[in-house]
Amino acid sequence: MSGDLLKSYRFREEREGDWQKLDLILTRAENGGVKTLTDEDMLALPRLYRQAVSSLSVARSISLDQNVIAYLESLCTRAYFFVYGTRTSLGERMMTFLRRDWPAAVRAAAWPTLLSALFFFGGGLLAFFLCLQDMDWFWTLAGDAFRDGRNPDATAEYLRSTLYSDGHGDGQLSAFSSFLFNNNAQIALFSFALGFAFGIPTAWLLVYNGVILGAFYAVFWQKGLGYEFTGWLMIHGVTELFAIILAGAAGFIIGGAVAFPGERTRLASARAAGQQAATIAMGCVIMLIFAALLEGFGRQLINSDVIRYIVAGTTLVLWLAYFYLPRRGGPG
Repeated sequence: MSGDLLKSYRFREEREGDWQKLDLILTRAENGGVKTLTDEDMLALPRLYRQAVSSLSVARSISLDQNVIAYLESLCTRAYFFVYGTRTSLGERMMTFLRRDWPAAVRAAAWPTLLSALFFFGGGLLAFFLCLQDMDWFWTLAGDAFRDGRNPDATAEYLRSTLYSDGHGDGQLSAFSSFLFNNNAQIALFSFALGFAFGIPTAWLLVYNGVILGAFYAVFWQKGLGYEFTGWLMIHGVTELFAIILAGAAGFIIGGAVAFPGERTRLASARAAGQQAATIAMGCVIMLIFAALLEGFGRQLINSDVIRYIVAGTTLVLWLAYFYLPRRGGPG
């Protein structure tokens, strides 16, 4: 036993200086980036990495102290990514995500996106026409969601006052807007997260959210405020509802992979589809944040119906162009 310890001690003593040099270079690069390394460091890094790998191989073959082996394994793993790995900053990764990965994932999900839109707007249209025929449907479909007076019993004047910021009703308007955003954000995230259950919960959530919106839309439409309500909603709703539909598409991608795995196992099929779905879902978070900013500033600053429609139309064109126009040097 003492002979093994002596052998381990000598092995480490002869090589530990190079290991420490490599560790120091890696620590400096990890803390400050590769740009902090000198020319001497850059030249020494590959040599020290090869020596560390050689030391690890010898240590394993002669069964040295496990602490030495664990240390060398960690050191070699860290060095490998600096010698052979792709080195990009967080900013570069974000720009790659925004410029290429996210729009490419959305373009590749055209059919799931159409299916998601069908469930969402189909539920909305169904609730809208049911409520127009008989407003008692409103209480069945969405009555529990709106308990602040925005219902069929409200007057047209009251409903109109909820759509504009006059300095007096801002508190109510803010509370209602917050409800819409929180509800839509939850629907979007759950639509993606529950897609693994063959997409069934995703479809139900899309229909449910569409039904609530359709029933509420019918209330304003019946009072002759359809034009005004559409402008108020769409100034941020274009982005917000688009995010819900894309999140639903991400859920359907996973659900389709689980339901129809082909020659793969269900788990392997879901894993393969998960990267595209997760990329879309991450982008939806960005859209929801952007929608919240539009909603906050739009509610406070814009009371003109015309300007609201211009903003809504502009955001729609920009999102469609961003996602579906082909890019040079990129996929699609």
